[in-house]
Amino acid sequence: MKTVLSLTLAALLGSAAARPIVVGSKLDPEAQLLGQMIVLTLRGAGLEVTDRTTLGDTGVNRKAILAGEIDVYPEYTGNAVYLFPQAKITPRQAGDPAVIFNLARQLDAKNGVTWLRPANVNNTWVIAVPQSLARAQNLGSVADLARYLKGGGRFKIAGSPEFFGRPDTMPAFEQAYGFRLRADQKLVLAGATPPQTQQAAAQGTSGVNAAMAYGTDGTLAALGLVALKDPRGAQAVYQPAPILRTATLKANPGIEALLNKTFATLTQATLQRLNAQVALEGRPAQEVARTYLRGQGLIK
Repeated sequence: MKTVLSLTLAALLGSAAARPIVVGSKLDPEAQLLGQMIVLTLRGAGLEVTDRTTLGDTGVNRKAILAGEIDVYPEYTGNAVYLFPQAKITPRQAGDPAVIFNLARQLDAKNGVTWLRPANVNNTWVIAVPQSLARAQNLGSVADLARYLKGGGRFKIAGSPEFFGRPDTMPAFEQAYGFRLRADQKLVLAGATPPQTQQAAAQGTSGVNAAMAYGTDGTLAALGLVALKDPRGAQAVYQPAPILRTATLKANPGIEALLNKTFATLTQATLQRLNAQVALEGRPAQEVARTYLRGQGLIK
């Protein structure tokens, strides 16, 4: 019986002699966590994996997967706006989870990249401010922030070069809400992750009183920050999904069911809790991922 099961698993996942599957990820805590979930899920199924998580930002991982330097990494559906500018994706399309996923999947197919099923969470870009500032200036949304800025309110936001430089991030907020930040209102931190920018806002580092953040960050409440709402839908829906080289999937077809099952267990509250364990408690992402996957019965 053991031999039969082994043969069945080998047929499902691909040849054991195939080269290792290389897993990448971005730098922030959630990216590390999701990358480790992919690593551990695949290893748990008996596949040989090379761990190259924390590889770099979106651009670095994107170049790596197109060049065949990595096989899979967790990406976000909303990044289709950034990755495929020629498609001219409308805000309405980007704000619909099913539409933006299907567009990303369709547009990347010609690049030899397959998008698997995303988790039912939204880790979109948000602007976060200290609760004290939000209360004092009645800031609950980016529309409120625009009013505050036009009235000459003091503002300085910490973020990464990607957050300030991509047209679908801070520039999209500016365009949708009719304001424009000056250079001295930005603290650009190379390689910055949301916990670092939020720490800067919470502590008032270099005059900072706002931060780049993500919707599933577990650090916001703990640091006394408020995520401003985006009533005009400047930001796309960002659902995390494993994306992988189509050639790798064809060689190992069982990967799709494995990773779909893992990502299907994730919720907004779950990711916030797990992210906090990495970002606030300082636990290694692999340790947090392993404990979670074992608790879900996904690995031994």
